[in-house]
Amino acid sequence: MAALRGRGVDVTGLSRSVDGFDVADPAAVERGMAGLSGPFDLIFVATGILAAPGLAPEKALAAMDAAAMLQVMAVNAIGPAMILRHVPRLLPKDRRAVVAVLSARVGSIGDNRVGGWHGYRASKAALNQIMRGAAIELARTHKHAVCVALHPGTVATPFTAEYVGRHAVVAPQVAAGHLLGVIDGLGPVQSGGFYDWAGAEVPW
Repeated sequence: MAALRGRGVDVTGLSRSVDGFDVADPAAVERGMAGLSGPFDLIFVATGILAAPGLAPEKALAAMDAAAMLQVMAVNAIGPAMILRHVPRLLPKDRRAVVAVLSARVGSIGDNRVGGWHGYRASKAALNQIMRGAAIELARTHKHAVCVALHPGTVATPFTAEYVGRHAVVAPQVAAGHLLGVIDGLGPVQSGGFYDWAGAEVPW
């Protein structure tokens, strides 16, 4: 939000800590979204967990746990889907508007070379499919809409602290600037796509 406010943009935010906006709770999502009236030129869904609380991403098939996977799917895919239910009424129809979600390159099926992280990968792949379908539907009623999944790169946060490995890490404010730059360059023809922080298309 700071990056948008730095551009002089009027920002409306919803969070779990301040607003009780728990994306894993459909009733909380319904309450939060029902309180918005729009229209909004940008709706950005920036939620996600790597694994269920107290657990780590699975390194092997034997580590998969049904309850843990359900929690990851609830936050990373189902929660954003419940937000998207409200998006059509919140977007203007007469001008460009963007709906973007934070996905992850590891959610790419075509780019998966190492396996592991099964629940997280599957949840982000599901999110990508949901966004693809949302883009198709929005195009029927909102001709100027852009609906995309974005990979921010590896951002230096507690979320990634234990898993940065050999990947280059960027500060949150830098990542936010990159993503806003990508959003600035997208038009309706790119709607339904999956793009990284540099604007390159990521394979499904």
